Amino acid sequence: MTDEIRLLLADDHAVVRSGLRLLLEAQPDMVIVGEAENGRDAISRTAELKPDVVLMDVEMPGMNGIEATRHIKRESPQTAVLALTMYEDDQYFFEMLRAGACGYVPKRAAPDELVSAIRAAGRGEVFLYPSLAGRLVQDYLVRRDVEAQEPPAGDLTAREQEVLTLIAQGLSNGEIAEQLVISAKTVDRHRENIMRKLNLHNRVDLVKYALRKGLIDLED
Repeated sequence: MTDEIRLLLADDHAVVRSGLRLLLEAQPDMVIVGEAENGRDAISRTAELKPDVVLMDVEMPGMNGIEATRHIKRESPQTAVLALTMYEDDQYFFEMLRAGACGYVPKRAAPDELVSAIRAAGRGEVFLYPSLAGRLVQDYLVRRDVEAQEPPAGDLTAREQEVLTLIAQGLSNGEIAEQLVISAKTVDRHRENIMRKLNLHNRVDLVKYALRKGLIDLED
């Protein structure tokens, strides 16, 4: 990356893009190479223009910023994606980070905070707005405490881990039985053993456990 940060602005509001352009083009180390008004446009423009940083709105028509970020990081991993959005709730925040965003800045942030965030992204660093960084730390602490209290996946037999993974992926008992070449009654027995060993009570709990233990991921 050169000293000049090449930026792509992705936001469905033209007035927002205009305001960002005025602010960022005044920076000596930044240049706007393109704009996008939705997620699909952001993906194609990134592939075409190869910006250093995409400034990505979260909620856009057609394809939102979360899905667009996921595509961009898969196809252009060298491009940093920085979320700039009016949404500050946990759902959007964590989904953008999981999709591969290197930072998350609310639109209420001061101009100099946004500029600092872009420069951090351009250096390959992570930038989180202070109030949102606190949520990430809190989420980590909660997850750590939960994982410390729950039985490890190693307490399950190899077949039980197979069944758990398939349950978490959304397969029915019949589909699991067919895939593993066992009876549906055997699948039921494995499910009961898994829930008893892990002290879980329903499919949602099983999915959450499988995610935490890395048996499946969000793409499954």
